[in-house]
Amino acid sequence: MSTPAATPALPKQNILRIQAAKFIESPTAIVGIVVLLLAALIAVLAPWIAPQNPYDLMQIDIMDNMLPPGGEMMSGQIAWLGTDAQGRDMLSAMLYGLRISLSVGLVTVLIAGAIGATVGVAAAFIGGRFESIVMRIVDLHLAFPSILIALVLLSAFGRGIDKVIIALVIVQWAYYARTVRGSALVETRKDYIAACSVLQLPRWRVLFRHLLPNCIPPLIVVATVQVAGAILLESTLSFLGAGVPVTEPSLGMLISQGYSYMLSGKYWIAVFPGVLLVLVIIAINLVGDRLRIILNPRLSS
Repeated sequence: MSTPAATPALPKQNILRIQAAKFIESPTAIVGIVVLLLAALIAVLAPWIAPQNPYDLMQIDIMDNMLPPGGEMMSGQIAWLGTDAQGRDMLSAMLYGLRISLSVGLVTVLIAGAIGATVGVAAAFIGGRFESIVMRIVDLHLAFPSILIALVLLSAFGRGIDKVIIALVIVQWAYYARTVRGSALVETRKDYIAACSVLQLPRWRVLFRHLLPNCIPPLIVVATVQVAGAILLESTLSFLGAGVPVTEPSLGMLISQGYSYMLSGKYWIAVFPGVLLVLVIIAINLVGDRLRIILNPRLSS
């Protein structure tokens, strides 16, 4: 009597196709990814589609300050979303601000994720005293509020986009380290890691070629959530006057500049950037929530 043949493993292409099919089953996830793609496209094309360059002093006229939405500027151009106190077209300022906010969020996640994932995988694989010391540092790091650490760092570094990115990387790396370390602990108990030890493969090869790729799914989910966290944290720091400089306004800086004019009826300076920021954060969270469900078999079942 012949034994039944084992079920062949699905190729990676089929797995990706199945996961993509699960992703588009959710209408909210589709809305989120469409909003994100549109925001990214607008941010990339901002220098070409913005009605005005808010950084070019030759294009800014102080006589255009505080124009309401739909007002006509001195150049004859219509300010569809109004202007701010410096006479900058709000639509243009928001497009450039979105570019800065998304850039800070993505660069922060890439650098912090790389550092945190490397530390987490190394801690799980090496173990012993090294793992204990690393995880105590992570626990101590996570015990303090992120905004407090960022404010202390920026008070020492000063203002600037590069300074904000460095501060956010220092704030966020521990989240990735804890997540990846937990996933890597499960992977280190599997047979392929034991086979690597028997073959006496170099540690760096085991870490980066075998162990780390199998910890990618939870890392993707955390990274998606942390993009929104980095954008919100940068906006909060800019609102408090400790983030990006006034000459390179992000969405948070635009909200901060317009907040003082809210009581005088100039609502558009703060409200429109705030609405754009909320839409981007909601879209990121919708995508991240769907990825969390797809990549976690317990939730997807």
